[in-house]
Amino acid sequence: MKRLFFYSVLIILVSLLQSDEAEANRSYVEETLLKRIALKYDNGAPKRFSNLQVVLDRVKNADDVRKLSAVNSFYNSVKYGSDIEIYGVNNYWATPWQFLGNNRGDCEDYVIAKYYALKYLGIDSDKLFLTYVKSKNFEEPHMVLTYFKTPRSEPLVLDNNSKRVIPASKRTDLTPIYYFNGDTLYKATSDNIRHKVNHRSHKQWEMLQENMKRKII
Repeated sequence: MKRLFFYSVLIILVSLLQSDEAEANRSYVEETLLKRIALKYDNGAPKRFSNLQVVLDRVKNADDVRKLSAVNSFYNSVKYGSDIEIYGVNNYWATPWQFLGNNRGDCEDYVIAKYYALKYLGIDSDKLFLTYVKSKNFEEPHMVLTYFKTPRSEPLVLDNNSKRVIPASKRTDLTPIYYFNGDTLYKATSDNIRHKVNHRSHKQWEMLQENMKRKII
C-alpha cells in the first residue's frame, strides 16, 4: 500500500513538473495561429514572428528594463501606417498578430503589441499603461506605453518615435493627458500619483479584448 502511494505521488510530481516546463517553454504565438498567419500575410510574416520569439527568449530571464528595451526596439522596426491605409477606418486598434502580420500600424498598435509582449515576459500588467499624450512634434493625439516600477515611481516611456526607453521627465516633447490599464482610467499629474477618473470603460479597448479572445489576425 505504501509503495502504491509512493508511486501515485511520484506520478503527480512528474506531471506537475512537465506542466511547469511546458508553460515555461510556451511560444508567444501558438503554432495553430502561426499557420493561419502564414496563409493570410506575405511570405515574410512567419519570419517576423520567429524573430520576435528569438528576441523574447533572449530576455526572458533579464530584468524589467532590459525587457522593455528589447521589446521597444523590436517593434519600432515595424513601419508606421494609418488605420485608413490599412483597415479603411479612422480608428482601429489592431491585435498584435494583425500589427506584425501587416508589418504596419499606428501609435496605438505599437503600444498594444508592446504591452502584450511584456506581459508574456512576466511583467505585471499593473506596471504597464497605455498613455495618451500631446506631442510638440505632431498635431494629432499620440499614444505611448508607460512602465511604473511602483505606483509612485517616475514612469519609463516606450514610444514608437524613439529608440530609447527613458524616464518621462526627459521626454519634454510629451505632455501626458491620461493613462489606463484595462477598465481603470487615471488622470496624468506632475506628482506621479495615480488619480482615478470616473470612467466606465474604453470602447476601443473592449473591442480589442474581444478580438484577442477571438484570435483575430
